[in-house]
Order: sequence, then structure tokens, then C-alpha cells
Amino acid sequence: MAVMPEEEDSSSYFVREIEKTDGSVLKMYQCSKGDVGCVVWDAAIVLSKYLETEQFSHSQAGPSAWSCKRMVELGAGTGVVGIMAASLGANVTVTDLEDLQPLLELNIRKNQDLISTGSVTAKVLKWGDDVADFLPHPDYILMADCIYYEQSVEPLVETLKLLSGPETCIFCCYEERTVGVNPEVERRFFELLLQDFESEEIPAEKQDPEFNSPDIHMLCLRRRPS
Repeated sequence: MAVMPEEEDSSSYFVREIEKTDGSVLKMYQCSKGDVGCVVWDAAIVLSKYLETEQFSHSQAGPSAWSCKRMVELGAGTGVVGIMAASLGANVTVTDLEDLQPLLELNIRKNQDLISTGSVTAKVLKWGDDVADFLPHPDYILMADCIYYEQSVEPLVETLKLLSGPETCIFCCYEERTVGVNPEVERRFFELLLQDFESEEIPAEKQDPEFNSPDIHMLCLRRRPS
């Protein structure tokens, strides 16, 4: 279980800084002790920086592609992906289990000065549960390194099916792991997912030139036409 660090107790947490392309810096608090959701994983940084790439960024034609878009991040952990999206103008709900809410709230507060036109709110969402509070369907669903627990595969796919509408785009970023049960978990996830979704891999040349890796895959998923 994640334990909320007291802000005055610097031994309870450590900060990872992610510099944005405009020179501002996200300061993400991570718990020194806790479950996998308490730290910033590499796939989350790759996805965060992908949201900043030129194809989505501000141009002379107007605001960024994320301006006023509704997003839901699943398995948000520290909330880095959702907070990055909010800083780019999106209206984001970052979700995770109850015990991760204090850390999400802390990181939202610590980065609030970077969020001007967008917004970010933390809510509890257990995969497989009712998603009525998150409807209508968001424009985008974000998920980074959510494919690792065998028992969570079916509930995660069910949540994706319930949350996504015909126009929803899902960005799924995950690190390929070859040890233990990880390959079987990934195989089962995609076996279930591709029954209802179409998948397109985003090549490295379309990702951030610095923050990408052959071991980290980025997918764009959409519901199959009914």
C-alpha cells in the first residue's frame, strides 16, 4: 500500500524533474516506500514527452491539439502523464486506486502553477467497476505501463471498452519485459483487447527524439466499427 508522505519529512519522498520543451519543469513527487504506482516509470515519461511533440504542439495556427480535450488517465500512479497533458491545455481526470490518491493530489498541487488553460482532477477508479462518473466518453484515454498484473488484464480491457466511444483515441505506452510472467500477461492482454480494438504502433521517429526506446512501445488504439 502506498503511504502518503508528509511534506515536511523529506526522507519519505524524492522528486523527479521532467523538463518541458518550453523550459518549465514538472516536479513529480515519488514515495521512497510503496507499490509500483509510487514512482515515475520510463514509459510514463516517453508518453508524456510524446504529447509535447511537434505534431500536437502549439503553432501559429492556434493552440495545441490538446486544448480543451477531455482525457482520462488510467493507472496514473504519480500522475505525470495526466499532469503533462493538463499543462498543455487538456482537461484531465487522473485515476488510480484509493491509496494512490494522496500522492496524485500532492503532485497536482506541486505543479498547479504550470496548468493555466487546462485542468486536472484525481478520482478513484478500480478497473472493471462502473465508469458512469467518467462519461460522456473522453476524447483520449492515456495509459502508461499498466500491463503487468495477470489478475488485472480482464478488468482493464473491460474498463477500456466501457470508457471508450467510437471517437475515443487510446494512447497505450508500455515497456516490453521478457522475464517471469510478463510475456504471458502481455499476450493475454492483447488477445482480449484486439477483439474490440484496432491497434497502430507509433514509430520512434514520431516520438520525442530523446525520450524513446526500442523496449518501450507506443500504441494508438480505437474501437473497431460495430
